[in-house]
Amino acid sequence: MIYQSPTIQVELLEDNIAKLCFNAQGSVNKFDRETLASLDAALDSIKQNTKVKALMLTSAKSTFIVGADITEFLSLFKQDDATLLTWVEQANAVFNKLEDLPFPTISAVNGFALGGGFETILATDLRVVDTNTRIGLPETKLGIIPGFGGTVRLPRIIGADNALEWITSGKDQRPADALKVGAIDAVVAPEDLEASAIQMLKEALDGSIDWQARRTLKQSPLMLPKLEALMCFSTAKGMVFSVAGKHYPAPMAAVNVVEQAAGLGRDDALKVEAQAFIKLAKTEVAQALIGIFLNDQYVKAKAKKAGKLAHDVNQAAVLGAGIMGGGIAYQSASKGTPIVMKDIAQPALDLGLNEAAKILTVQVARGRSTPEKMAKVLNHITPSLDYAAIKNSDIVVEAVVEHPKVKATVLAEVEQYVSEDAIIASNTSTISINLLAKSLKKPERFCGMHFFNPVHKMPLVEIIRGEHSSEETIATVVAYASKMGKTPIVVNDCPGFFVNRVLFPYFAGFSGLLAEGADFAAVDKVMEKQFGWPMGPAYLLDVVGLDTGHHAQAVMAEGFPDRMGKNGKDAIDIMFENKRLGQKNAKGFYAYSVDRRGKPKKDIDPVSYELLSAEFGELKAFESDDIIARCMIPMIIETVRCLEEGIIASPAEGDMGLVYGIGFPPFRGGVFRYLDTMGVANFVALADKYAHLGGLYQVTDAMRELAANNGSYYQA
Repeated sequence: MIYQSPTIQVELLEDNIAKLCFNAQGSVNKFDRETLASLDAALDSIKQNTKVKALMLTSAKSTFIVGADITEFLSLFKQDDATLLTWVEQANAVFNKLEDLPFPTISAVNGFALGGGFETILATDLRVVDTNTRIGLPETKLGIIPGFGGTVRLPRIIGADNALEWITSGKDQRPADALKVGAIDAVVAPEDLEASAIQMLKEALDGSIDWQARRTLKQSPLMLPKLEALMCFSTAKGMVFSVAGKHYPAPMAAVNVVEQAAGLGRDDALKVEAQAFIKLAKTEVAQALIGIFLNDQYVKAKAKKAGKLAHDVNQAAVLGAGIMGGGIAYQSASKGTPIVMKDIAQPALDLGLNEAAKILTVQVARGRSTPEKMAKVLNHITPSLDYAAIKNSDIVVEAVVEHPKVKATVLAEVEQYVSEDAIIASNTSTISINLLAKSLKKPERFCGMHFFNPVHKMPLVEIIRGEHSSEETIATVVAYASKMGKTPIVVNDCPGFFVNRVLFPYFAGFSGLLAEGADFAAVDKVMEKQFGWPMGPAYLLDVVGLDTGHHAQAVMAEGFPDRMGKNGKDAIDIMFENKRLGQKNAKGFYAYSVDRRGKPKKDIDPVSYELLSAEFGELKAFESDDIIARCMIPMIIETVRCLEEGIIASPAEGDMGLVYGIGFPPFRGGVFRYLDTMGVANFVALADKYAHLGGLYQVTDAMRELAANNGSYYQA
């Protein structure tokens, strides 16, 4: 043994090839400070051993290295610039040491090699991967850029165009695609990985592979003719801005770094990268996006823990076909759990099957699936008009029309046809789970399972705990949602649960603006372009459906009359009463048509303005900051109330619910991250300026106390 630590072991193989194995004590390898220090020490030991003629990097885990330890990032990024620069320089010195070893090096890669893991293998002369490998640089998704030489080495290996696409998109790359552009040198079966790597090292040692030339290429300036460079970087900047926009600075920063470093050697190029890395690490966007990543890990860890209490779900059923039922059936079947789709009408079953088939057809057309896989998924969906088909189901998801009496009747019927220990869940967006539970003889096996539309695209599932729901019931539904590829968040029962409860105060703020003469299209523009929502409130209501919005608003008004009760008509009432239901009937706030590609296209509709002005008078201009405050303050305060009342268990789950459920701008991190960034005291002062607008604008006593103590929702 040449070197040994808790994370890395180095041994000498025959032919004097050293094998450095990443083998952390946890389930995966990642680059934390300890591993980086161990790698540094291991490389020193290898250099000092005169017998070593070549080096192979391997992993003892199912993945190579998943990346840097992001749990260290937020505290690390709070350090001053000089301290952060020292850390980056020390890390790069280790990777340079690996790259500068006086003999050929190779990485034998299995599983994921992402971020710092990919930057590690870029520092070796050769790279061989197995067929299950995924490589890439996802840092821009965290609001930063690669900091261990990724922007320097990758363009010199695969060319600037390819490297910029990889870095700015942050996407994982499959072996075949990586081989095509020269990021790796071979793809082999997992069982042949180490033998193939050793064979390549022997070829490097006997001169068949010119490893020195490869190394020199990485350490030299990027050889790009002036005109080609101009074309490459100007094209990249245009594409990046069109995709990332002004709210996500990291992709554009990556393009600028590669451009600025193109004419420099490795060491000077790394300095350019380091300065840009530090600048981005200090941004609020990086704090928010890293926070989302950590929150996602936290939520997934909770779901995994719940799995220990869960019953196995080997067979599922969904009641009510149609678009929602078809989406649920597709999601379950596509992730390996067979499902019965039960309805009372054949046309509804046909619609549900067509919905699943439509999703799969698009995937096949885009190369994300195959006809064989499509057939397998569809064969996992069994349509039925008979309750007898659900008798062997471990879980039944009721997804019939959103009406309490209809749901209550269906739930009572279901209980007669399933086994004693089968779980029953209701896909409802507003109806009280405690109310629905009264229809069941065994309410302990019942809870809510709120999917968001379209099911196959929306990552969130709200699991609603009723007062009688058992822990096993909640755990089983959480585990099933996770198995379906969704992010489950457990919330307690209340009107609107969590997501809709906080969404409708946002709509109320919007309606208040319109009642004072605001232009709905101008409000949408501000909330999209400046705040960062994917859709403004008018457009979102059109997509949700004004009938759905009208119904949900009534539920919220009944549940929280002091804050959400209404005096007189609002904009939602006006659209609903005039049968302007949104996209579903091609007219809402906007008018809808279909473009040449078959996608919905929205246009300004003068009729909407006529209807609104008849009720509210002439249009009036509002400042952008005023629009944002009027819409966002009610949502933010209601979200905080949900935490204080125990509807959600933590700020992390609240923020993930908002980001995954309704598209809260990720670069802001969610309500609680946004509050911490803004400063709770600053928010309270802002809200107080609008307190005259009513109950939705009144901050809670606990918020005032937190503000007075200069507190925050996330502990540093």
